[in-house]
Amino acid sequence: MVALMPYASSNRLIGELTFLEISNRLSKRSILCLPIGSLEQHGPHLPLNTDIVLAEGLTERIILRWGEGFDLWQLPTISISLAREHEWAPGTMSLSIQGMTTLLRDLGREIARAMPTRNLAIINGHGGNRGILEALAQDLRADFALNVCILHPGALSEFDENGAIPEIHAGKNETSMMLAIAPQLVRQDLIAQLQRPTAREVIRNTVLSFEVTWPWTTQDGRIADMGVIGDARAASAELGQRIVDHAVDRAGVVFGQLLEKQ
Repeated sequence: MVALMPYASSNRLIGELTFLEISNRLSKRSILCLPIGSLEQHGPHLPLNTDIVLAEGLTERIILRWGEGFDLWQLPTISISLAREHEWAPGTMSLSIQGMTTLLRDLGREIARAMPTRNLAIINGHGGNRGILEALAQDLRADFALNVCILHPGALSEFDENGAIPEIHAGKNETSMMLAIAPQLVRQDLIAQLQRPTAREVIRNTVLSFEVTWPWTTQDGRIADMGVIGDARAASAELGQRIVDHAVDRAGVVFGQLLEKQ
């Protein structure tokens, strides 16, 4: 007879615990990590699930680095979020504003009801979620007493203020991160056909302006080529690893700040 090894969870996934283990292994100081991605076009060279892969990959690396020290636990990923700017492309799926709001508020209420901890760190893999997550963070705190923060790893990437095309979507930085985390999913042979947008000021005024907000899309040929805003041709696994390492390092500082607010 073959002896069966006892089951043991080593990756700190909430879903792999039993209800008894929730009470025994989590405490008021534990931090729940919620990856949020998106299912949307990422040019001809990156898959629709790029933001899901990055959100989960970063969360896994963050927990590997900081999980024991901060008692981190990974919640199931939210894989479809707000992606209206990419709806022109086949395969893109987006929630509505109302749907996203309902989903996050319901989840916040359930965390407060079902978990021993109210510390929540959202790891946001999709830049298009930033606005609504900032607004909903107020709801999660005020209405459900969650101690919440939102990490935006994409904002930690390098940006050349003086000359480079802004890296908004599926360009150098995002492609580099995918080359570091999931290189097998990158269609590297298709990158060469992309053209780097030249209208730097149009991109900055349309997408990045702090003075005026415009409802832009990645179908706009003035700012994007084949859905890409940035220069994927300059991507490298080495740059991607630097961005990932920076995000993981920064997460430790954020978790410390989160617990100070508990």
